[in-house]
Amino acid sequence: MSDQPLKGKVAVVTGASRGLGRAMAISLAEAGASIACVGRNEEKLSETKALLDKLGVESDTFICDVRYEDQVNDLEKQVSKRFGPIHILVNNAGTAIRKNLIEFSLEEWNTVLDTNLTGVFLCSRAFVPHMKTHKWGRVINITSIMANVGSIGRAAYCASKHGVLAITKSMALEHADDGINVVAISPGFYATDLTAPLRSDSSKNDDLLSNVPARRWGDPKEIGEIARFLCTDAASFITGTDILSDGGWVAQ
Repeated sequence: MSDQPLKGKVAVVTGASRGLGRAMAISLAEAGASIACVGRNEEKLSETKALLDKLGVESDTFICDVRYEDQVNDLEKQVSKRFGPIHILVNNAGTAIRKNLIEFSLEEWNTVLDTNLTGVFLCSRAFVPHMKTHKWGRVINITSIMANVGSIGRAAYCASKHGVLAITKSMALEHADDGINVVAISPGFYATDLTAPLRSDSSKNDDLLSNVPARRWGDPKEIGEIARFLCTDAASFITGTDILSDGGWVAQ
């Protein structure tokens, strides 16, 4: 296999400003892909781009809130102008609000569902037609272990991520004849800046890891490697499914 199996491909990565999104952008770039880094924090996106620049690949940053149709449509125009048709879409942008269902306001509910679920719909609708033009494409939807279970205080988040799994399966069937693979990745507990408060509290850290059979936090690079593999020809027969990367948490 080539050291750069994705050379000549263009990838759009939402939520690329930090954490798992940044890790996936870097991993796809290491495989030779050009990267459109999408997010809401311009400073953090610039940090991601600086890391990609060191790899010698083409990249650029785009400010977009995936909840809004007009912003996603404008994003598609900007990316097309900069890179031409895209080949890979990583729907990673997401958010969470933790409280019991009956305590949610409608605005809070919509914030979670619009970001995590509607954003996948809007970005896929905008960029999948690009893939159809060259009969090749990869859509990677980042879900969560919470897409496979229920959890106290996470009804909105679980609902949104269960929905992403359903979209993944339906899209995979709709575009199988187009040479487009659609796969979900469900991460467990990963060492990102969002989980830093948990990891820095020894009691909370130990309590969480006691429920992870692998007894460790995931490394964001691991999700990056999974995303890269799914975009290569070696994974061309994988579509319409969910890949859990959780240290065995859901298997219990």
